[in-house]
Amino acid sequence: MDMERILGGSPVAVVIRLVLISIVVGIALSALGLTPGELFRRIDFLLQRLYDMGFRWVEWLIGYFMIGAVIVVPVWLIARLLGGAGKK
Repeated sequence: MDMERILGGSPVAVVIRLVLISIVVGIALSALGLTPGELFRRIDFLLQRLYDMGFRWVEWLIGYFMIGAVIVVPVWLIARLLGGAGKK
């Protein structure tokens, strides 16, 4: 594979562009009061919240499944028993 094709240009030009863009983004984030440590803390907090929400979602899903299963499974079982007796 051609390195320029993979990187989107010559390696030196790509590195220079990445450095310049990183400096501009760093200035913007610094103006917003974000430091690298604060950014990592916020990402960690976000991931923790997503993790917690994921398990709450599973708990919510299981709860509704159990409520529905109390009605659906006996009705299905009765329908199977009555339907099977009529076919013989």
